[in-house]
Amino acid sequence: MDRKTKQAIVRGETSLGIEFGSTRIKAVLVDYNYEAIASSSYEWENQLIDGYWTYDLSEMINGLQATYRRLRQEVENHYGVTLKKIGAIGCSAMMQGYIVLDRAGELLAPFRTWRNATTGKAASELTEKFQFKIPQRWSIAHLYQAILNGEEHVTSIDYLTTLSGYIHWLLTDSKALGVGDASGMFPIDTSTQQYNEDMVKQFADLIADKGYPWGIKDILPRVYSAGEHAGYLHEAGARLLDPSGSLQAGIPFCPPEGDAGTGMVATNSVKERTGNISVGTSIFAMIVLEKNLSKVYPEIDLVTTPDGSPVGMVLANNCSSDINAWLGLFRESYEAMGLKLDMNHIFSVLFNKALEADADGGGMLSYGYYSGENITGLAKGRPLFVRSPESRFNLANFMRVHLFAAFAALRLGMDILTQKEQVTIDHILAHGGLFKTPLVGQRMCAAALNVPVSVLSTAGEGGAWGMAILASYMVNKEQGEGLAEYLAAKVFKGAEGQMVYPESADVDGFALFIERYTEGLAIEQAAIEHFVENWKK
Repeated sequence: MDRKTKQAIVRGETSLGIEFGSTRIKAVLVDYNYEAIASSSYEWENQLIDGYWTYDLSEMINGLQATYRRLRQEVENHYGVTLKKIGAIGCSAMMQGYIVLDRAGELLAPFRTWRNATTGKAASELTEKFQFKIPQRWSIAHLYQAILNGEEHVTSIDYLTTLSGYIHWLLTDSKALGVGDASGMFPIDTSTQQYNEDMVKQFADLIADKGYPWGIKDILPRVYSAGEHAGYLHEAGARLLDPSGSLQAGIPFCPPEGDAGTGMVATNSVKERTGNISVGTSIFAMIVLEKNLSKVYPEIDLVTTPDGSPVGMVLANNCSSDINAWLGLFRESYEAMGLKLDMNHIFSVLFNKALEADADGGGMLSYGYYSGENITGLAKGRPLFVRSPESRFNLANFMRVHLFAAFAALRLGMDILTQKEQVTIDHILAHGGLFKTPLVGQRMCAAALNVPVSVLSTAGEGGAWGMAILASYMVNKEQGEGLAEYLAAKVFKGAEGQMVYPESADVDGFALFIERYTEGLAIEQAAIEHFVENWKK
């Protein structure tokens, strides 16, 4: 047992990051060297209810408590001490979406996640009004669509926030949000790092005839930049997080952030001309821009880093869900034969099979569309695997096609930045579970984007670790020390990462695949039209 680490835990010289991802709630406790000394997770699932993708917020509380309890137990098991003090805490979650509360703090409508593609009219009208891309996922699009729909709850809104902001509020009673997450609620003026005042006024004019008792700035969270204090764990929050009563109140909280921001931190990608990719249920790439784009593109979101720099974001709604489903099916087949295999081993073996495949995946197609896909303009999803009698149908090609498909929609969006806006990307830093199997995910990603891809040793910890680093930055930074400087000089100094360069055969193979993928979108559209939900028995 590391005595120095034990002392740091007792003294509260640690930082805790908690992230609510699309399939897992994860917590990571880091020490003075920014190394994870304990971690835990809890699996949860979204549900399609009454036409909206949502999560049960009571399950959110259960998951939060279970995740922290497992973390506390791990600390006790490894270091022999009870976790009572923590130097700083930060909460992060999936960006955007729609959580609205009344004055009593009660939920007015089911949580509508980023995954919903139900705000097309609102997003289009706001984009035209602001001359600024408003994606369907953004909180302001959800709000305006609810207004257009005439939904009764809108009048009673006292607070509109994201999932990270909601968790932060529960634990601190502070209506706060980091600028990166806030930039997915309402457009940010990067010169002030606050909501764009011109657009605030435009929105006020747009809904003036409704007579609501609130203005948009009245109900949005206060915006904070990385490094600022954004509240403290109050007594009720401490008991909510740790019902055992061990955790002490008064712990400082950094601004809550979205998964995009924590991904940038986890990959040291907050400086201009750096970029990162985060994979999970969705996939997104973040490129920190040197200048504004020349025009509005439906496929490109403009958000910010956690310290307020402009970022071009390409987000595809679907990535790894279909891969996970297929590998779950393979596990079932093993178990049916009386075999018991670790899921990590299944992933490793089957991912590596993709390296033996034909360069283009054997002439097959996959669309892992569990929900609508904004990049390709499809409002709903139908997971689909397609092959012809002439396709080279074997396990290696099957795996390569599904890995290629995980990056396909992202590639179509990235082409806009690289081809139309001439944005140069020297290399990409990647993180997320798909990259845990060494080299395979990197090689497929490098083929898809035709850029070198590196994965740092911290990639497996992902956004929860990045959130812990943001919490650490708040309490440990020196006066005047910027986030990029802090990351480069302290957190990532001497960090090792293996870079994979695109291989010409893989790049050519992906070019054939993406041509087939684009042509085959009509098949996916037909599946949406003819394979309906709630099929009559």
